[in-house]
Amino acid sequence: MSFSNILVAYDGGMPSVKALDKAIDMVRHYPEAKLTVIYVYSVAAVAVADSVVSVPVSIQREQFLEAQEQLKEVEARLAPIPNAATALLEGSPGEAIVDYADRHRCDLIIVGNRGFGAIREFVMGSVSHYVLQHTEVPLLVIK
Repeated sequence: MSFSNILVAYDGGMPSVKALDKAIDMVRHYPEAKLTVIYVYSVAAVAVADSVVSVPVSIQREQFLEAQEQLKEVEARLAPIPNAATALLEGSPGEAIVDYADRHRCDLIIVGNRGFGAIREFVMGSVSHYVLQHTEVPLLVIK
């Protein structure tokens, strides 16, 4: 099966590094394929008792700058690859990945697996599980 529009979700963690490595290897076999690496950062609000407190602007800015730095490293790795691009998105990672894949007609999504145990994944959820449940696009989860 050949893929022409591959999307990789990246967050700088080891599972996403492995996912990026796999995607780069794949596009070497499909040189006409487009490869897009997205980094989704989220600015979460903090719940305190019965109130929701916004994260301070300084912390939001730090998260944004960290995301930009992560993508600069990815862009350096993608430099020799034709048809490669990056995108920086804000929001819920799972939702942003599914939405991006749908809007850009990706035909493969590659994500890293966090490796949560069954109980922790049940309580916290996982991005890969969310994407699996909400997309029609083939999904490759890298361990």
